Amino acid sequence: MRLLVTADLHFNHPRSRALAEQVIGTMNAAGGDVLLVVGDTAAADGAELEQCLSLFRFNGPKLFVAGNHELWTRRDDSYSIFQQELPERIRKLGWQWLQTEPFVAGEVAIVGSIGWYDYAFAPETLGIPRRFYQAKVSPGAAERFPQYDALFATTHDIDPASRRIVARWNDVNFVKLQRSDDEFLQELLDQLDAQLDALKAHPQVIAAVHHLPFRQLLPPSHGMQWDFAKAYLGSPRIGELLLRFANVRHLFCGHSHMAAETDVGPIHAINIGSGYRYKTFRVIDV
Repeated sequence: MRLLVTADLHFNHPRSRALAEQVIGTMNAAGGDVLLVVGDTAAADGAELEQCLSLFRFNGPKLFVAGNHELWTRRDDSYSIFQQELPERIRKLGWQWLQTEPFVAGEVAIVGSIGWYDYAFAPETLGIPRRFYQAKVSPGAAERFPQYDALFATTHDIDPASRRIVARWNDVNFVKLQRSDDEFLQELLDQLDAQLDALKAHPQVIAAVHHLPFRQLLPPSHGMQWDFAKAYLGSPRIGELLLRFANVRHLFCGHSHMAAETDVGPIHAINIGSGYRYKTFRVIDV
């Protein structure tokens, strides 16, 4: 089976759309048996998601995994969008909603999950307390806005150097889960665990998870501000779950916009590496 995989097309972003159109055109000419898109195709609001996915010309199964940007909305509830609206929109376009519908073809099965983050990838060297990561704001940015004053009720645990970090993670403005990041991640892990358990007798399973499941896939250090963002790139709990199932042999992810490839136990893990200024895809024979 020849699998075509891409991620992070960000079709609603002005500087990203033309590049997305180009890589989709290249993929349309590449052939293949199964097409897989691993998150951050477009934000929930608007018609860009439909516009992007409709550009694919592919006769085989088309599998879709959501990313955090699919949950971006100016409405009140990203969770209901994720659970109800997005699956309906994806199926209407003729794509398979991999989050709840694993794909099985012969000896190969493909499972998918948006994944999520629990701040475990945050570098301890930054000296930033967890409450700042939960608020999705760095100390240097938080001290500029009065709504974050409560984060400084205690200061002994804040590394003074971290006040030079001025950054926010934009999910705080556009993702409304009605639950904590930890609770959302655990719900997703339970769902993925049940799917993998149902496929544990299957010869080979491929996992497609938008967020990073392994520390080995993290981008190299590129300054404190970029290191702050690592808290939101994924969770090692995803990788720990995947490694519990010996038949999981391949992992595809995106999200960090940084290509990476490594072996973790029996799993060959690939971060696609598309970003706002560069788009790519992988062709894998399994």
